[in-house]
Amino acid sequence: MIEGYQKYLELIQNKIDGFFKQQEPFIFCKKGCSYCCENGEYPWSKMEFNYLVIGYNELDFKLKQEIAQNIISLKEQKKNFHGIGAFMHKCPFLINKTCAVYKYRGIVCRTFGLLSRKKDGQLTIPFCASMGLNYSNVYDMENHCISKEKCEKLNTNIEPLLYRTEYDFLTQERFSSAYGFEFGEKKPLLDWF
Repeated sequence: MIEGYQKYLELIQNKIDGFFKQQEPFIFCKKGCSYCCENGEYPWSKMEFNYLVIGYNELDFKLKQEIAQNIISLKEQKKNFHGIGAFMHKCPFLINKTCAVYKYRGIVCRTFGLLSRKKDGQLTIPFCASMGLNYSNVYDMENHCISKEKCEKLNTNIEPLLYRTEYDFLTQERFSSAYGFEFGEKKPLLDWF
């Protein structure tokens, strides 16, 4: 089953890489930028978790200890969390602003940063746009839309495009069954530990 998942990841990663390339004028992701990993809940399927464990097992002992300590600390924080909404946290695999298991990261990690749409067709803009990053050069924060005027000022023939990269879409059974695996149960990453 892992082999089928790896083939699926190869297919979608090639597509995702192409999407990011097509959207270069609007993308400001770079090494060391880890905002997307510092405050989330991170949806994760059982298959993604099993794949992540393979990557974790390849790490050196000291790094494994640091990640394990991060997980213990976050589990304790979550247990004591009495806020409204989901418990948002830094990914336990983020070490010195770098993903320790980058090759084995989840689908939500691979797609973050692109424009996408919700089931109802509404635009989903990456939250980093409000920080002057992805799509901030074309997004109108006040009106919650892509600004035609801002696009024209960029003087590029490339348009900001919506992609079907939302997690629920990419983890549909029709995709997994075509590659001979099951995503299985889905829950926040921290809940798998």
